[in-house]
Amino acid sequence: MLRIHFTTEDLARTRVAATIGIAAETYYSLELLRGRGDGPHSSPHFRSWRSAVAGRMGADTRPLTSLLPVRGPGLDLLALMGDGPCVEHAVDNLLHAPAARLRREFKGIDFPLEHLSWARRVSEGDREARRELAEALRACHRLAVEPFWHKGRSELAALSSRYMNVLLEGGVDLLLRSLCAPLVRWRPPVLEAPYPRGVEVHLRGRGLIITPTVFSPHAVSLLWDPLDTTQPPRLTVPALREPLAGAGPTDAVGPSGRNLESLLGRTRAAALRVTAEGSTTTELARRLNVSAAAASQHATVLRNADLITTSRRGQSVLHRITPLGLALLSPVTPTEP
Repeated sequence: MLRIHFTTEDLARTRVAATIGIAAETYYSLELLRGRGDGPHSSPHFRSWRSAVAGRMGADTRPLTSLLPVRGPGLDLLALMGDGPCVEHAVDNLLHAPAARLRREFKGIDFPLEHLSWARRVSEGDREARRELAEALRACHRLAVEPFWHKGRSELAALSSRYMNVLLEGGVDLLLRSLCAPLVRWRPPVLEAPYPRGVEVHLRGRGLIITPTVFSPHAVSLLWDPLDTTQPPRLTVPALREPLAGAGPTDAVGPSGRNLESLLGRTRAAALRVTAEGSTTTELARRLNVSAAAASQHATVLRNADLITTSRRGQSVLHRITPLGLALLSPVTPTEP
């Protein structure tokens, strides 16, 4: 049983986040494929996804899949690569992570014996090993996450929006009573949830971040950064309410997609779809198969139309869709007069 103890200050600092980040979601998807986890929601919701993805992992994904532990906790890619929605941003964080951070994240994990030397190379900060791991993250994301992320992102947005509305209307008390009932129980001042072992957590004024996830193999999990004890822990909860099936919007263009292409042009419409996941200029160029200059120009047009926003993240420029842009992507269902 997991028991999280709140103070009045913790309640005031509890909030809802939209995502744990694309890197952590990708790693979770691999744990699901390996059959790790205890989430009762996972089996029916991921049956179609498993059928589509199982057997597709190969040599290009092995540098990451080989780091799945034999037992016990795995790597915390949220702490290592951040919670950004863009794969390239996560890769940038990995390539520039301090060696001490890598060693700490790899410490104590029960890696398979045949992959210990590889795990040691990565944990020691070997530059080539980091690049191989970054390429594997891209490959795993491309196979297991990207084709299904349109559906997954919609589920994340719906649940985080509902939780934020509950928080606004009824405060933190109502929010905690609404989490995954009856699995999670709010018995003020303690939040209780099923867990593999008994854990008592005292927030000590840091608060808690409630974070929906798509691919988490556990019904609930608690994530925290042992290298930064000032940051609040995250309680992850499953976001899916129906099976994860189908492909992303770039794989099939329905009537609303054709209307969007007529409005923006095919390449610019595709660019808008890519930014719905968060994208750097480099990744946008790769996904559109155009030059970086052309991708930047398309992003400028979309930004001037208030369809995306652009901000700098370290060495990268990150583009994100706005509510207006997201509304353009949403299919419109005709109604009876």
